[in-house]
Amino acid sequence: MKKALLIFALFVTAHNLKAQTASEAISATVKIFFEGMHARDTLKIKSVCDKDLILKSVYIKADKSTTVKNEEFQFFLKSVMSIPESITFEERLLDIKVQNDELVATAFTPYEFYLNQKISHKGTNIFILGKIDGTWKILGITDSRIKWFLVRKKADLYKILYFYLIIKISHFQK
Repeated sequence: MKKALLIFALFVTAHNLKAQTASEAISATVKIFFEGMHARDTLKIKSVCDKDLILKSVYIKADKSTTVKNEEFQFFLKSVMSIPESITFEERLLDIKVQNDELVATAFTPYEFYLNQKISHKGTNIFILGKIDGTWKILGITDSRIKWFLVRKKADLYKILYFYLIIKISHFQK
């Protein structure tokens, strides 16, 4: 009986280590994407992305209406390369929450975006990843963008949080 329990404990421990390793690898993939973006290094970005990456943004406009914007991966790469060195930008990830199985994963990353050291907007990225030939690759990114001037008013904050939860729920129901 003791031998069976020991084998079971070793199996559970090995399984947990494997899951942690996958989660760490997925988080590292997301971090490499942002390292490349901040360095304006499109080769680094491409190294962790599928060539057919899908990019979508959901955002609230000044008139408080919402809209969805699709962006081509090549256009995104050209945009990153064309940012002048005189402009500083940083997308600060506040957290990375990973869920995965053997072949697919999601990484949920709330963020704040700074332009020339001033907050521009905040939101959440949802990364969809696939394990391609043993390596985690980003297949798609959907992000929300909430302009900072909308978040300043406390009453608006509750509306934004409600909207955000609706997006999150509807995204995972599809």
